[in-house]
Amino acid sequence: MSLTNTSSSLSNSSIEKRWRRATEEPAWLRLSLILIALAFLGLFLVLPLIVVLYSAFSQGLSAWQAAVTEPDALAAIRLTLLVVIIVVPANMVFGVATAWAVAKFEFRGKSVLISLIDMPFAISPVVVGLIFVVMFGSQGWLGPWLYEHDLKILYAVPGIVIVIIFGTLPFIARELIPLMQQQGKEEEEASLTLGANGWKTFWYVTLPNIKWGLIYGVILCNARAMGEFGAVAVVSGRIRGETNTMPLHIEVLYNEYMFTAAFAVSSLLTGLALVTIAIKSAVKWNDERRQRIAAA
Repeated sequence: MSLTNTSSSLSNSSIEKRWRRATEEPAWLRLSLILIALAFLGLFLVLPLIVVLYSAFSQGLSAWQAAVTEPDALAAIRLTLLVVIIVVPANMVFGVATAWAVAKFEFRGKSVLISLIDMPFAISPVVVGLIFVVMFGSQGWLGPWLYEHDLKILYAVPGIVIVIIFGTLPFIARELIPLMQQQGKEEEEASLTLGANGWKTFWYVTLPNIKWGLIYGVILCNARAMGEFGAVAVVSGRIRGETNTMPLHIEVLYNEYMFTAAFAVSSLLTGLALVTIAIKSAVKWNDERRQRIAAA
């Protein structure tokens, strides 16, 4: 019996030593990997941000202010924010409902639904724009009917909203589906067993468990909605001061050799993305602080 225990302990010890050797890499290798990661981030993330900010303010604050407050720029900013206000809540509702259906229920066509959610990742944004031109254009499937009823989709805000909803559709759902599948449905079933209705179960059980995945999905959806270019360029008509979003307005300025103005609007778009990340960080920090206080 003692020989068996001794051999078992020796076997466990050798396994532990091999595991340590496999995970504790030499210092030079760890340092090399860290330097490679920092160099990559510096080259492809930090350096472009520095270039944008430097070019935006190279002519002074007055030039930057003039570029972002001229009428066409203000129209582009308003349109971009309007699109975000519509698209993000719509995709939140769709993402949460779809993730709940996929993670909590079994039904026919489930794999087809998951494949359809991923479709915007596989289709080029320009192709997406062409698809909606074929659908809503004057010679398209629904074009004549829309014209008869004086409904304008293309070269107007509705067309821009539709293509951006299509392009941003997977982000929230794809963040929540694996999270909900990992958590299972035992807590929801227990809540319903104790007498809570569906809404209370979602609000007090499901939502607290998925809130960080939801926030990350909203951030990705928001960033893509503000920065979408290809599909919007096809369906918007690029009408200056009316259907140009911020990315389209930046292209117009750059093509007209107004580089300082283009970088000024770019810096504003970058700032909006950074504000979104800052809000997420603040919410997370506040939640962690509340948890520490409650634990104490």
